[in-house]
Amino acid sequence: MTVSARPRPASLPLPGGRPDAVVKVHPLVVADMHAPPHFWDGGNTLLALLKTVVIPRSRWTWLPIPAFLVEHPSAGPILVDTAFHASVASDPAHNLGRAAARMYDIRMQPEQAVPAQILARGVDPADVELVVMTHLHHDHASGIGQFPDATFVVEQREWTAASSGGIMQGYRPQHLDGARNWQTVDLATASPDDGFDHVVDLLGDGSFRLVGTPGHTAGHMSVLLRVADGDLLLTSDAAYARRSIDEHLIPMTITGSQEQYEQSLRQIAAWSGAHPEAPVICGHDPWNLADLERVY
Repeated sequence: MTVSARPRPASLPLPGGRPDAVVKVHPLVVADMHAPPHFWDGGNTLLALLKTVVIPRSRWTWLPIPAFLVEHPSAGPILVDTAFHASVASDPAHNLGRAAARMYDIRMQPEQAVPAQILARGVDPADVELVVMTHLHHDHASGIGQFPDATFVVEQREWTAASSGGIMQGYRPQHLDGARNWQTVDLATASPDDGFDHVVDLLGDGSFRLVGTPGHTAGHMSVLLRVADGDLLLTSDAAYARRSIDEHLIPMTITGSQEQYEQSLRQIAAWSGAHPEAPVICGHDPWNLADLERVY
């Protein structure tokens, strides 16, 4: 497929930062998705995959599907991921494709989609000029088309993987057509910072850093934010849940490299240990829903 939205050469930091900037972070739970236990705990083996077939749905868990509104004092509202498009609430096959719609059991109301949620928080969706994509799996990228005029920032390897990938890799390349402006970042060549091997300061003020955490996908990245009380880490799917960090759990879905996934998970665990007071919000954590119910 030819993707109409072509990424522009990276030019970072983006304008808008200032040295003393802190951001406000609003977690947005857009939907819940039903998943078997091995989704997060060692399910990347054939035996575990076979077990998911026989485990009754009554033992499955509803996982939150989040996105994040980040309010920067001078750069304005920035999104981290888009989660599901509003249309998934009524017609999942239209947005996700028939195969994915059959594969996943999703609970969602149209008003849970990101545009309605940020509007309720006083932010016009048309004012969102920047969206950072931790990766491009459909549960993070389905809603791209709701912000067609924004600039989307994605890791270079992730763009390549998603452009040519399909449902078996967790991608729907059609989602990329929903935006006109893409900007790629080569985190593989970025410098180390704060215990992570590869970090890019998005705005040049330290308030919004992109962290290379490949493994879950080839170009997966996490986000380090400076809020009023200190630092906050959004792991995205580099760690599905806090249990993943504490127990070093390897999930069912790794479309990148398991070796890289484990290295990224070790760095996240080390960072969390070095910053014990800092909130760490994981990708789909059903045991710590309170993390998604407050403003930071």
